[in-house]
Amino acid sequence: MRKLIRYISTLSFICRIVSEIRISDLAIGKHYRKLRWGKCTPPVRMVRFVCWTLYQLFVAMPKASGSLSISTNISTIPMWLRDPNPYRNHPWEKDPHQAIPESVDTVVIGAGFTGAASAYHWARRADADKGMVILEKDDPASGSSGRNEGLVVMGRYFKMVKDMVQQHLPTVRSDLDSLSQERLAEQFAHYYCVAAYRNGAQIAETIEKEKFQCQYVRAGWVQARTEDEQASLQQSVALAKQTNTPDWQSISSEEVRLRTGMRTDHDAGFSKNAASWHPAQWVWCLLKRALIHPQVDLFTRTAVQRVRPHGSEYHVFTNRGMLRARHIIYATESYTPQLEPSFSNAIIPMQEQAASGTGGPPTMKPHVGISGSWFFAGRYGKRVLFGSGGARLSDNEAGRNQPSRFLTRFVASEMKQHFGAYHIQMENEWSGTVGYTPDQYPIVGCMDGKGRYIIAGMCGSGSAVSFNGARCVVNRILRLTDEPDDYPEKYFAPSRLLSPDQHCWPEID
Repeated sequence: MRKLIRYISTLSFICRIVSEIRISDLAIGKHYRKLRWGKCTPPVRMVRFVCWTLYQLFVAMPKASGSLSISTNISTIPMWLRDPNPYRNHPWEKDPHQAIPESVDTVVIGAGFTGAASAYHWARRADADKGMVILEKDDPASGSSGRNEGLVVMGRYFKMVKDMVQQHLPTVRSDLDSLSQERLAEQFAHYYCVAAYRNGAQIAETIEKEKFQCQYVRAGWVQARTEDEQASLQQSVALAKQTNTPDWQSISSEEVRLRTGMRTDHDAGFSKNAASWHPAQWVWCLLKRALIHPQVDLFTRTAVQRVRPHGSEYHVFTNRGMLRARHIIYATESYTPQLEPSFSNAIIPMQEQAASGTGGPPTMKPHVGISGSWFFAGRYGKRVLFGSGGARLSDNEAGRNQPSRFLTRFVASEMKQHFGAYHIQMENEWSGTVGYTPDQYPIVGCMDGKGRYIIAGMCGSGSAVSFNGARCVVNRILRLTDEPDDYPEKYFAPSRLLSPDQHCWPEID
């Protein structure tokens, strides 16, 4: 009788899982199949995927069914946005009759990582007669900046950047032989790492100098690696040492367990300089510091509808009227194609989702970032956050997709394999979108050779790009040259993707 009850219960759970599968989950499955078995032939890839799916449905996910308690009234508000937003409906909450200005030197579109960083650097560097206005269609940090895993990362390690750029170069630099493409990819990786490392150092210095309260703890980031990935891991570590980017290391399975509580059978990648933080609080701290200065203003619930050049300036049309500006900074990430259709294939919205709750694996260590083959997780106080990436979305779906319950259950089963038995009382489940470029290399630079700039395409590493990228763009607008510019146009300008035949490519060393 007990076996029958157990069988019926398992069958009921499987039926529930199947009923939760959506069309978008099929796209996620296709993406996962390509990532995991991309080197196999299509028939073999499909067979392996089917076998893997059946195992997940009938074995792994039912075994993990007791790991989650899910009520019917789960909040879709991200864990990071549970705290009251100090800039909710700003300034309309206090002054509903205030109007946006008619003109300003610089308009920033978006008030997430990049927009807030732009405001901070502007307040730090601009003269009193140069004004900046930040326009945000919702509230600060309401987009991907408040919907991520809460890590400050150095970005992608040298080999990963090199491989991704090298894979893309044949489509834009077919005039180069394979050796030249490899050397050029290495140059791209070098500039990326220089900028990312300085970004991480600047964030840590700013938090300490400004006494920001954003729960910043530098404990590193561990990325589990499978048996098939061991050779690539060792190559990555060797290349990191060779190129003086030693943040990326290899650690043993025992050290993984000591640092994270996660069980692995193989060596893992470790970024020692990575840190955890409260990403929304970081945004709010930057804005608080910037808004002390009278030349910086923030207007939320103000959606930019279009931007049009007009002589030596730009007309910015919003739901609250039009304003004129000499410069524009697009801090819109995955939302960019909705405003600038030319970026439709240059910045691709990709789904990410996460969930959080109390409890979690008893062995999971706090503050350190944790990634498995297809999940990320972290402990923040009494709460555990866990989630996963997903599939490509259409341009119009950026910021509008709903979390997949099927994907949440899958991540829960993955965590059980790595941490053993646990229980989470799930409280929040949410989704977000990040912007990916075809070469998985960020875009930082001028859009038109005049006054429109963009910082986007961060490929899930927004904290590695946004702060330093904003600093460099602000300095260019203000024509200040006393600080290093870590984002040379030859490497980071949007023209390398939008018009590669006209892009000024760097010389090959």
